[in-house]
Amino acid sequence: MADETGPLKTELDAFTGVLLDRLGAHSQDLFKGQIDQAIAQGVDETSLKPGAAAPGFELPDAKGNAVALSPLLAQGPVVLTFYRGGWCPYCNIQLRAYQAILEDLKALGASLVAVSPAVPDDADGHELDFHVLSDFGNATARQYGLVYRVSERVHEILSMVEVDLAAHNKTEDGELPVPATYVIGTDGVIAFGGADPDYRTRYEPADILAAVKDLQSASA
Repeated sequence: MADETGPLKTELDAFTGVLLDRLGAHSQDLFKGQIDQAIAQGVDETSLKPGAAAPGFELPDAKGNAVALSPLLAQGPVVLTFYRGGWCPYCNIQLRAYQAILEDLKALGASLVAVSPAVPDDADGHELDFHVLSDFGNATARQYGLVYRVSERVHEILSMVEVDLAAHNKTEDGELPVPATYVIGTDGVIAFGGADPDYRTRYEPADILAAVKDLQSASA
């Protein structure tokens, strides 16, 4: 589970406050319902944990270029983050924070990859300098044990903020990945990270950098 303190959490919490002011205090229960739904579907148990082998993948970026995990691992550690889509403001805050440490990750020989179920055109709305890939139908997220089905009630909640999942993901399956971030070593084993059903919580950039540094120190 992500740390409960840090600059990213402060920014995410501030946005939650703005959103609650906009939608009304009753929306707190609606948001909690989304989290409870993911928990009820077992993602805490199914999501991969440190020590597990990271499933391989080959997914398209916004330009249609295929990006695979294996060649990236041949170059160094990979920071892999699954997010809900460009429509999710929490995800956009997270990705911008990770963009800020990109040069530090590169200096450590690591790659950064973000994956969402959005179609490539939609996934390219962040002006990011790292790989942003489309996992159509959540096929890869499913291998990592992150997928849950969104209820009709949650669709109603999303419509309150003008989000249409079917339009973004070009599918009516009503599924999303639970946000998750993993640091994967060159041996293909997850060294750090995990998933959190609370989509308002993400791993701090400083903790990700520390995990990559630990990996590099262990291999030195």
